Amino acid sequence: MAANGSTYALSNSHKEMLEKSLIETDPEVAAIMKDEIQRQRESIILIASENVTSRAVFDALGSPMSNKYSEGYPGARYYGGSLAISTYFETMPYRVDLETGIIDYDTLEKNAILFRPKVLVAGTSAYCRLIDYGRMRKIADSVGAYLVVDMAHISGLIAAGVIPSPFEHADIVTTTTHKSLRGPRGAMIFFRKGVRSVDAKSGKETLYDLENPINFSVFPGHQGGPHNHTITALTVALKQAASPDFKAYQQKVVDNAKAIESKFKALGHKLVADGTDSHMVLLDLRQFSLDGARVEAVLEQINIACNKNAIPGDKSALTPCGIRIGTPAMTSRGFGEADFERVAAYIDEAIKICKEVQGALPKEANKLKDFRAKVAGGEVAKINDLRKEIAAWCQGFPLPIEGWRMDAGL
Repeated sequence: MAANGSTYALSNSHKEMLEKSLIETDPEVAAIMKDEIQRQRESIILIASENVTSRAVFDALGSPMSNKYSEGYPGARYYGGSLAISTYFETMPYRVDLETGIIDYDTLEKNAILFRPKVLVAGTSAYCRLIDYGRMRKIADSVGAYLVVDMAHISGLIAAGVIPSPFEHADIVTTTTHKSLRGPRGAMIFFRKGVRSVDAKSGKETLYDLENPINFSVFPGHQGGPHNHTITALTVALKQAASPDFKAYQQKVVDNAKAIESKFKALGHKLVADGTDSHMVLLDLRQFSLDGARVEAVLEQINIACNKNAIPGDKSALTPCGIRIGTPAMTSRGFGEADFERVAAYIDEAIKICKEVQGALPKEANKLKDFRAKVAGGEVAKINDLRKEIAAWCQGFPLPIEGWRMDAGL
């Protein structure tokens, strides 16, 4: 019985189950988390869509804000069932110039006039150069289309003002929050309100009708109860994004991408679009007669995480000839230009190992699964040596979670 006379109605063991730490309650899951923390400590993370978020964001994610259920919108909370209807639309791609790797705006404009889309989408998940949002706006206006910009990869760069913003030109802007923005996993949608256009003859105004359809699509169309702990963590990340330190960080992200670009070129590698204006580069492997899956497999074995990626001219997305290399995560851990030059040298060495292993495999056992088995088998001495070297180096750039880890008993 408590001092105020209240009595806990369940067993003490139940009370302990609620109050004990993860490592006490479920050591198996705790061990998995420890392994993942160690993997991150010992690895160079070059996945362009990943980052290393702050201790403050972690604190907010693991907070009592998770306990509250708050479906709907402020002033109009909703709880109950709803009917979800899926509508499918015809989509068409636009392309880059195969010689330059830059968006072919002229052909895009011709196709827009020919097919008259209702929506024109601009995104950068595998595009390293700046998008001409003004040109996109003109093309969209010429056919009465909405311009939607997905800035998921580059929202942190835009928030810091190190690359141009789409907000002046776009009707709708979408972004995830966990990539360069360095927040928790989530997303945001921005949309215009007010006057969309004015008829030149009659002066009649046409208003935007985006707010209600977007809100209804989010809830109840696609989501139920919001994750209040995630929203809380996002507010922490957005406050950080307004700081001078965050702006300096984003500039370093771009500087580091330019540094790895320069080193790759010095080593004789080809880059899609001949380089980058943002947070990543796309490495073209065709001159080595290699695909991205094999290079990715070797890099994984030496503790470098990046991903295979389709590049302009690829005949199949299943066997792309590129790898995508991003700088946000390791910049968060303190990498500078010289460190990324070293990373480029490691990747260059991995490509050479890839060629050697591929050439040594017999023709009857030369499929991707055979290649992966060979590089993961512990028999390639160069891979073993590089893994140890990189693991030792990376631990000099700690994850910003030591306080959180100690509090969690991990």
